[in-house]
Amino acid sequence: MIGIADPASAGFDPERLARICVWMNAFVNEKKLAGSSILVARGGNIVLEHATGLRDRDRKEPFQRDTVARIYSMTKPITTTALMILSERGFFHLDAPISEFLPEFSECRALVPGAVTIDQTEPCPTPSLHQLATHTSGLSYSFNPGVLPASMVVEDLHFGPNQGLLGDHVNHLASLPLAFHPGTRWEYSVGIDVLGRVIEVVSGRSLNDFLREEILDPLGMLETGFSVTLGATCRFSALYTPLAGNAFDLNSAEIGDESLRLIDRPEASPFLRASLHSGGGGLVGTIDDYLKFVEMLRRGGALGDQRLLARNTVRFMTANHLPCEIASMGPKSFAEQPMEGMGFGLGGAVVLNPGRARCVGSIGDFSWGGMASTFFWMDPHEDLSVVFFTQLSPSSSYPIRPQLKALVHAALN
Repeated sequence: MIGIADPASAGFDPERLARICVWMNAFVNEKKLAGSSILVARGGNIVLEHATGLRDRDRKEPFQRDTVARIYSMTKPITTTALMILSERGFFHLDAPISEFLPEFSECRALVPGAVTIDQTEPCPTPSLHQLATHTSGLSYSFNPGVLPASMVVEDLHFGPNQGLLGDHVNHLASLPLAFHPGTRWEYSVGIDVLGRVIEVVSGRSLNDFLREEILDPLGMLETGFSVTLGATCRFSALYTPLAGNAFDLNSAEIGDESLRLIDRPEASPFLRASLHSGGGGLVGTIDDYLKFVEMLRRGGALGDQRLLARNTVRFMTANHLPCEIASMGPKSFAEQPMEGMGFGLGGAVVLNPGRARCVGSIGDFSWGGMASTFFWMDPHEDLSVVFFTQLSPSSSYPIRPQLKALVHAALN
């Protein structure tokens, strides 16, 4: 389904393409990353694969192409794909309020402008499925600044892998107000986790089962799941941070003395047996598995003889769904992409203006990343699919993503 091509025949300058390997090796040598891997494909064929460094520094185990990694928010486009599979089958329209499926959201309230306490609220509309998928729902993340995120910290609403059941967590979330009226702002949020619960209610299956049966197995993503698959634990990576404090405080700038401080041991990780299936950030898997998903999107919804979505549905997903660029909608939250020159589709960012984004790329390329510095993008204009894996949190530690995009585009003839 995904072949191998000579870089020159695929339109790459081999010497310039090799700079990516040098760049990756330098991050390891400078102890900024423990290890990393990359796959670059054009026209459905891999033109570069490279892995360097270690997946576990204590055990001296190499970071390889078959290393299992936490993909965190790169789960989001997979969950929105699941949402669109159900939409194509006529189960709902994206403008439907989530209260149609989750009655706990029937009487929503939002914080009043300038609120300083969580009880300063007013009635507001219930957010729609579309608003959850585009981060315009009024929900938030616990690591964002503001009154609602602070209350999420107090209530332990992090949607982590060891935090019970998804339905219970979503029901708890519904007891809090929204940060703003739906549709009025963009704020990175747990909205796609809530969509995961909608998928469960509508399909009558757990999110784990739905993703496995409808996406992961058909695409051959056999080592991707909410828990490390049986037999893959020996290839599961450790997770590191350069921060002195909480590595999941994504707005923190407190750098520690140790650039690679271990924060999640593979042999004791909650991802070995996850109880909460987070559609916004819970999957682990291999780089080859994720390339299959990206190629499915680039090819318009199909890979080999497996069609997941119609071509026009993928075009719809990967188009900008905001009235303008993200930056114009007043975000104050952490995000894993630039906000200027970028729009947002269903579960991922869309390049509107590479100049304003200050990053080489094509108009219309679709991308997202994960908290552990993983990243993907697919570029229909250049027929490119690129996936980069590493395990360093937070993803704002180094400018890995724009540097990588510059290197890949510089290698194109």
